[in-house]
Amino acid sequence: MISYGVAVHGGVGSPAEFSDGCRTACEAAFQLLEAGKSALDAAVEAARVLEDDGRFNAGSGSVLRIDGKTVEMDAAVMDSEGHIGAVINIRGVKNPVLVARAVLGSPHVAMAGRGAQAFARRLGFGPYYEVSERAAANYERIKSRMGKEDFHFFRQWVGEQKISGGKGKAKRTDTIGVVALDKKGVFSVASSTGGASPMLVGRVGDTPMVGCGFYAGPEGAIAVTGLGEESIRKMLAKTVYDMVAEGMGARASCEKALGLLPQHVDMGIIALTKNDYGAASTRKMPMAQYSAIRP
Repeated sequence: MISYGVAVHGGVGSPAEFSDGCRTACEAAFQLLEAGKSALDAAVEAARVLEDDGRFNAGSGSVLRIDGKTVEMDAAVMDSEGHIGAVINIRGVKNPVLVARAVLGSPHVAMAGRGAQAFARRLGFGPYYEVSERAAANYERIKSRMGKEDFHFFRQWVGEQKISGGKGKAKRTDTIGVVALDKKGVFSVASSTGGASPMLVGRVGDTPMVGCGFYAGPEGAIAVTGLGEESIRKMLAKTVYDMVAEGMGARASCEKALGLLPQHVDMGIIALTKNDYGAASTRKMPMAQYSAIRP
């Protein structure tokens, strides 16, 4: 039995060597749990560490949209006591997960676009508009593969499902996620992303959608990474949670959920219950986990 613990993923398709960043995030979160802090505090802190890393597609490492200049980010937090906060297509902040946490403390559940940015500014989150070298290089790689950028071609490119399989597939999705359990038995999840690549300005994936990219309840916490359109269609996080709630093991639930998806879809899932951790992915997915085992 797990007394308290945390697990972190760095995104399906991210290089295995990025696991060092996941370990750093895990250590920061686990220290909070050891000190008696909430699972929500721990999950948010781990997500913040990954947002600041710059290698992951979240926060300061977020990818560019198809126009080559816009960064729009999503983030969400949830705990098993029913608290939820999310930001959608927010721009100009360094740590969208911190803004999502702030939304949780407001009368609202989710805020989007310019309203989310105005909310962040009002709470003292300063402007941040830097684009990482990695994000810029990734955009140029995608641009060269597409050949041209007009919408007609992009629509055709997506229609041929080359973002999820085939010669032209994008190699990075990298949404980050954290699941945590605290000493009081409360679960929490935090997710953050700069979106898939390539994508239109305004596109929203699964990360800020409860039950799709994330879910936490009395039986555990689930975080999903990968092609958001597919996890939305399957409500993937809630699907895994329901399997866990019905008594299936965490790992078996993650693996079974992947089997519900079309072939060649990039997807990864992590799950945490009071009994075990679980993870499954269609490609390499850096991650780390720390826990205290109950005697």
